[in-house]
Amino acid sequence: MLNLVLGYLGLGLMLGLAGVGSSIGTTIAGNAAEGALKKNPEKSSSYMILSALPATQGLYGFVAFLMWLGKDFAQDGLMLFGVGISVGLVCLFSAIRQGQVCANGIVGISQGHDVQTNTMIYAALPEFYAILALVAALMI
Repeated sequence: MLNLVLGYLGLGLMLGLAGVGSSIGTTIAGNAAEGALKKNPEKSSSYMILSALPATQGLYGFVAFLMWLGKDFAQDGLMLFGVGISVGLVCLFSAIRQGQVCANGIVGISQGHDVQTNTMIYAALPEFYAILALVAALMI
């Protein structure tokens, strides 16, 4: 019974923390975009692209959730809890930090600097760890 509870809790954390991280990350960047629109509205497409980047961690959590959904919770509950909390936390922090990087890039773009490409490269670095967490979850 405990394994069953831990298994469902792990699934919930995997999906929930990744989704929360993406929502926080996208709103961090989105808030910067709203401010930037007041200063330089012509660059709105650049702001939108950078604001959307942190949403991907929620997708990684969802993919991991779907891949683990068919497991035998009675037998694999403890392992699923460990995988779920690991994937969830990595995606949570990755999305938040990626949102902060994107927000800084949005501010730079609004000030007239050509930093969109560099910002996307810097934003890919925290995302890399979310991808590693997803891959690890799928390999277990």
